[in-house]
Amino acid sequence: MTQVGEGQEADEAAPSVMTFGAPAVGEILAERYELAEHINDDSAGRQVWRGVDVILRRPVAVVLRYPGGDSAKEMLQAAVAASRVIHPNLVGVYDAIDEEDRAYVVREWVDGHSLRELVADGVLDPARATSIAHAVSGAISAIHATGMVHGNLHPGTVMVGDDGRVVLADARTDGADTPETDVRAVGGILYYALTGHWPHTEASLTAGSTRRSRSPLPDAVRDASGTIAAPRQVRAGVPAYLDDLTMDLLDSQLAVPSSDVLAAELGRLDAAAEEHYLDSGPLRFTSGDDGGPDLPTPGNRKMLIGIAALLVIALVGLSLGINALVGNGDSTDGQAGPTPSTGTSTQPAVAGDPEPPAATPRKVNLKGNQVRVIDPDGTRSELDDVEKAVDGDSNEGWETESYRGGSKFGNAKSGMGILINLGEPREVTSVQVVFSDPGVSAELRWGTKDFPASASGDRALVAAYTNRIGNPFEKTENTNVLFNQFVPPGQKYQYLMLWITDLPETESSGRYKIGVQEITVQSR
Repeated sequence: MTQVGEGQEADEAAPSVMTFGAPAVGEILAERYELAEHINDDSAGRQVWRGVDVILRRPVAVVLRYPGGDSAKEMLQAAVAASRVIHPNLVGVYDAIDEEDRAYVVREWVDGHSLRELVADGVLDPARATSIAHAVSGAISAIHATGMVHGNLHPGTVMVGDDGRVVLADARTDGADTPETDVRAVGGILYYALTGHWPHTEASLTAGSTRRSRSPLPDAVRDASGTIAAPRQVRAGVPAYLDDLTMDLLDSQLAVPSSDVLAAELGRLDAAAEEHYLDSGPLRFTSGDDGGPDLPTPGNRKMLIGIAALLVIALVGLSLGINALVGNGDSTDGQAGPTPSTGTSTQPAVAGDPEPPAATPRKVNLKGNQVRVIDPDGTRSELDDVEKAVDGDSNEGWETESYRGGSKFGNAKSGMGILINLGEPREVTSVQVVFSDPGVSAELRWGTKDFPASASGDRALVAAYTNRIGNPFEKTENTNVLFNQFVPPGQKYQYLMLWITDLPETESSGRYKIGVQEITVQSR
């Protein structure tokens, strides 16, 4: 749940008269908790209020549910269970009361924002994402140590206080979750913090309809087979070890570590991040020595740096001594020995040496004049607003018109597309497309040149752009798709075309349309 706002102390005036039914500002619950401000209604249909404990004079959060009794049993049981676990990264639970007509839980008020709100303003840097995951895994480990599970770990229940404290709230006890569920959810928290997408989102059917409802969190970017893209494929700058850890936690084919082992590993990464030591190598989820490399602690790292510095000094001194001997001595033919020039290696390349690492992919900053609509069979009345597909805001984009008579543009045309001109040949690594709705069929093609912006020019372009990048997406189950099968490595592209062949049905039965909300190109 999302909690915002500032706490306040109770007024000195006498408490108001207790009322029943809908809560109101100023009402006193259990002769102790004054309701100060209605914050929101959470996804479970509960009201979240900011309140004040008039006895201890401290701000509290009050979560109310109508009615009480059996309908509130799970909420109250979860609150009672959570109150037994004391941990700095868990929200404190103060009270749980059932009045039959309504029930409410009183817990610690946190001045701050949910992780969902923070990431909505921009994805987090790897160090901060690691720190938050470390705090969350520590809280989960404390819960698991009591034999319980949290069962409700997502970006809305992770709170980040204005003072930097990270706390976990709103556990549930419906019996459907396990410790493994919680641990994999930590992987989801990492993925969301790094990419802004939630990997555990599943499309669900709305009752009485074939339309798929949207999740409140953006779904993970997926390829044609439904596999989620790794964080490094979605954004640049994610360290390889953090990318691997996140994807391992999300891989259902791999066993996950226990929560305490995960907390220990993330703690070491968190400490290393504070020392700006991020290239840690592979992680080892084990409590014993398996012979694998370990992440150096900050103290060990300083010692290693000192040893390395001494070795460098010794090698430089040895090199200078050898050069002096060679320069002052006579060779067998009376000529001085050769002196290597500055910056030139005297060592020949050895077969099998590793290639230097490829540059990290970065987002191509596309402008509105670098994209245009391709409509070879239409009336060319759908060309406007295409620049919104590359403006960085996925809340708005380019839309087709609404078609009747079938998903293939009312059976009036073979398809429509958007041509992307990268400005110059680039080594493209991925193209991410965010659609307005699932159920679209699309593919990515490439060509070598542009054509006139006319119906005949568009027909010539579509005929020339026959090369596809990977497999097409057919009736996607998600709104986010990723084209990343650019082969062979090193090939450069300047012109790419997103080609749409099938539209999803809108909520108005019998009509079909799609919006392209955002196109993101990554290249080296």
